[in-house]
Amino acid sequence: MKKSKAANRPAKVSLGFKTPVAKAIFSLFFVLFGVVASSFASFGPLTPSAVPCEREYIWPEGKMPDVQPHQIAAKTHETKAPGFKADDFRRPYIEWYAPNPDCKTDLCVLTISGGGFGCCCDAARLQPAIDRLVRAGFTVADLTYRTPRPVGLPIHQSALEDAQRAVRVVRSQAAKRGFKPEKIGATGISAGAKALLLLATSSLTPAYAPVDDIDKLPCNLLFAIPQAPAYVLTDGQGTPNSRDGDAPDVSIAPELKFDAKTCSMCFFQGGVDVYSPHGSTQLYRQLRRMKIPAELHLFADRQHGFHGDMNKGDDATAWDHWFTRAEEFIRQMNFDGRLGAEESLMDRFASDSARGGWTKEEIWPANKIPPGFKDQCVPFIEWHFPKERKTAAIQIIFSGGGYHWNRPEGMEVTPARRYLNAKGMTVVTLKYREPRPAGGLAKHTSAWQDLQRAVRVVRSKAAANGLDPDRIGIMGGSAGGHLALMGATSSRHKSYLPMDGIDKVSCRVQWAVAVYPAYSLTDGVDCTNTNGGNGDADRLVPDFSFDLDTCPVLFLHGDADGYSPMASVKAWEQLRRMGVQGELHTFARRSHCFQNKAAPGTGSYTYLDRIWEFMNHKGYNRP
Repeated sequence: MKKSKAANRPAKVSLGFKTPVAKAIFSLFFVLFGVVASSFASFGPLTPSAVPCEREYIWPEGKMPDVQPHQIAAKTHETKAPGFKADDFRRPYIEWYAPNPDCKTDLCVLTISGGGFGCCCDAARLQPAIDRLVRAGFTVADLTYRTPRPVGLPIHQSALEDAQRAVRVVRSQAAKRGFKPEKIGATGISAGAKALLLLATSSLTPAYAPVDDIDKLPCNLLFAIPQAPAYVLTDGQGTPNSRDGDAPDVSIAPELKFDAKTCSMCFFQGGVDVYSPHGSTQLYRQLRRMKIPAELHLFADRQHGFHGDMNKGDDATAWDHWFTRAEEFIRQMNFDGRLGAEESLMDRFASDSARGGWTKEEIWPANKIPPGFKDQCVPFIEWHFPKERKTAAIQIIFSGGGYHWNRPEGMEVTPARRYLNAKGMTVVTLKYREPRPAGGLAKHTSAWQDLQRAVRVVRSKAAANGLDPDRIGIMGGSAGGHLALMGATSSRHKSYLPMDGIDKVSCRVQWAVAVYPAYSLTDGVDCTNTNGGNGDADRLVPDFSFDLDTCPVLFLHGDADGYSPMASVKAWEQLRRMGVQGELHTFARRSHCFQNKAAPGTGSYTYLDRIWEFMNHKGYNRP
């Protein structure tokens, strides 16, 4: 007897919201909880959590490939429920979440749990992301795949078969559910991120033989958001990385093909994850080689399962608001069609209303400036005291300009000092000597001398101003970012002969913020990076000593910057090798001076908050 086409379709189980009355109640749910929103950045987690409206089994009855009797398809909380029967949970499924009807988009996101391919245990970690996606108007499909690991097959095989099939089932439902079939993204955690990466990089490699017409559909993604990806390097195939993912012969796992359908990605990982964050940096570098836009967010001192508290406000760390960064990535790439007009940073921070006082002073004794070039300017610092001081810490800020010029009144300095003054922090701005020195001196020599002297002057006067001489940070962009890295890594390296008592004071700093540092790799010592900084031979320049006083650094860099973000990535990696935990954020499609003009709801627009979050975590901005 011939089977009908319906017999081969995935089975569906309704969980409600099918009647007009139910749909009206669902719509009212969003109104009651105030979910009409204009920007990702304002979203918070739903309370109560969003609930699925339908469960759909992804394989036709009797056609699931590579069936193994020990495997189930159940979330951990389901396996612990009273009366659980394994035979009731043999078939992988997706649960559909309907989008907020008041701001519905044409996007669908597949979510994939982790659990070492031994279980699906991350429902609690995925739920806040599902809530935010639903609230933002996204259709969500949550996948529960077969576990534990299959016998006699790669550890990811069952999950990959189920994930490829799930994308095809989701794509087949696009017209019915109101999203575009080409606009399917996905996010996954740990082992789920490995399954996600297989989808994102290797969709042209079928994981199973077709079982019906649905398998004629492609299984590629529009974007991927891997969270703490595991098993992506050759020294950690099924285990934590045996050599920390950081050895010359460690490479990306060969099953990650990076084929022609490889999509844009946004990576998140903790800096001390046993599933090494070098996996994320290597994957990010490969995307750069392929010229595929991507973002990389690495969180200082965070282990596997870096996720924080989305409800924190001004006391938050970067990982507390990690999903806002994912939303900003989606907005910057305009996957949601909501990317707005760019706004000027200087216009957004136009007022000194938070500044309570201001003084200016030269940093060198009269007639004792180290030799450089007769037409160089006289360097000075300016103290900007907050109207309401909330911390005794001090942030020194200076600009870039290729070491040809620098402008403490410009957009690399003024908005940041106004932002920090408003937070209650004292800011010191530095005008270092320009143009570049003559006589065969390195381009940065005068600026390096001026920075070391400025730190000493600030430290020597901190206590008299009621400030902490042991809480001084530095920040610079472009050439100033290069200078900030010198200050962070090379304070033991003498740049001039002592000339007075101030030079007996340490020029060590406690933290640094390097914003798109230029001239930092050997393929771009005085120009944009000729190789994109992507090769193993493109190394950090010797200007950075990485001495024993090297401090934590926050890196902020545009992914499309000609002064390659790989400078920030490789400097972050070197800090990690030394046991110094820094933080790093790159921004997709953003070039040099990414912050000058930026659209609301993007990482380039909110970049200053990453500085405060970094200080929150490290405690630099305590009272």
